[in-house]
Amino acid sequence: MSKSEKVIVKALVTGGSASGGPPIGPAVGPTGINIKDVVDAVNEQTMVFKGLSVPVRIECNPETKTFEIFIETPSTASLLLKELGAEKGSASSVEEKIGDLSLEQIKLIVEGKKDNFLDKTYKKAMKTVLGTALSIGATVEGEDPRTIQKRIDNGEYDDKIKEEL
Repeated sequence: MSKSEKVIVKALVTGGSASGGPPIGPAVGPTGINIKDVVDAVNEQTMVFKGLSVPVRIECNPETKTFEIFIETPSTASLLLKELGAEKGSASSVEEKIGDLSLEQIKLIVEGKKDNFLDKTYKKAMKTVLGTALSIGATVEGEDPRTIQKRIDNGEYDDKIKEEL
């Protein structure tokens, strides 16, 4: 490896609790960059996803001893389960419900993932998250997420949902 080449480290860490052990330490160590600085920065940037598996990419420059951290967002299902305080989704999402979410919680997830959506409008992004809520066995505002999706289509939540992502 020549000195000017960037070293890219990809790792799956638990939000807010990465350590200097594998996978970060052994990969960053040979670059001469302070591992503690890297771990502290990763933990600071992933704290909002505490307890969730978070994909991170660390770009290390061995020559300047600098690094940049790029955080990916956990899956929509993981974020919904965290909001519900559930470990896993329902095995039979039609019959067995694992919890109820508020429209505000759905909006929080849309906000957290807005850079990842292919949807161009906030309404479509909301409907995407509601679809995931349905698949894990959650209700929203005490109702089937499909009912909320229809209400969004009918404009019933226009006062609560902004138009652009």
